[in-house]
Amino acid sequence: MAADRYSAVWVSHSSINDYLKCPRAYYLKNIYKDPKTNHKIKIMSPPLALGQAVHEVIESLSVLPVEQRFTSELMSKFEACWEKVSGKKGGFLHIDIESRYKERGREMINRVSKNPGPLVKKAVKIKKELPYYWLSEEDNIILCGKIDWLEYMEEIDSVHIIDFKTSNRDEEASSLQLPIYYLLVSNTQTRPVAKMSYWYIARDEHLSEKPLPDQYAAHQRVLEIAKEIKLARTLDRFPCPEGGCMYCKQMEAAIRGEAEFVYVDAYNTDVYIFTEPELEEENGSEIL
Repeated sequence: MAADRYSAVWVSHSSINDYLKCPRAYYLKNIYKDPKTNHKIKIMSPPLALGQAVHEVIESLSVLPVEQRFTSELMSKFEACWEKVSGKKGGFLHIDIESRYKERGREMINRVSKNPGPLVKKAVKIKKELPYYWLSEEDNIILCGKIDWLEYMEEIDSVHIIDFKTSNRDEEASSLQLPIYYLLVSNTQTRPVAKMSYWYIARDEHLSEKPLPDQYAAHQRVLEIAKEIKLARTLDRFPCPEGGCMYCKQMEAAIRGEAEFVYVDAYNTDVYIFTEPELEEENGSEIL
């Protein structure tokens, strides 16, 4: 049978991460659609809003030539991006909470402006809007995902994968994020990957370099999980291992009508928020 991307199971770092945390959460975030609207649903929270605004500013630089990236104030761009998540659109229930998160965003933008590091160097832009490749044609599985930044290392004609972090928390050593990005970059453009780093822009001026993964081992591990996901989809079985955990609990509550609908986003997803602080805290949100 010829490979057919329309019938394939698509997996990404975020969907794989959802599945590993809780299969039920994976189902609710990646498959479930509200029968009334036929839309997927999403819970917005202040940390998500902060990350969205800051990432949008940085992503806007990647499409510009090096000499044009800092010709205008990044803070003006941030203010425009913040408007998209202001108020309930970003899950902010009170103006003082929003002010604290916005100030944290300003601090990150200031840090990047004063210490641009790789942002003032040449970057590689993968042509596909959503980079993807066949993880396994035999199993009809595609791996996809967007990379925050690909620095072009001209002296060795290679690339440096960079992922920007807006949280103070370190990514766990067991995270599959960089191995998945390594596979994606290696299979969607021609230059070899020479480096991989996180940039914790909430606290650090410099990047945190991580070791390159073994490509074969990374492929096997990701394919193993992707096959589990495909089987779960085939059997339509997505049990929560705890019978209701922190990863699926909020989504279940939203489906029961316990969340407030805010708007439909650009991806035709119904966005909800919780108006009770204790529900927000249960989801691991942080009030700064």
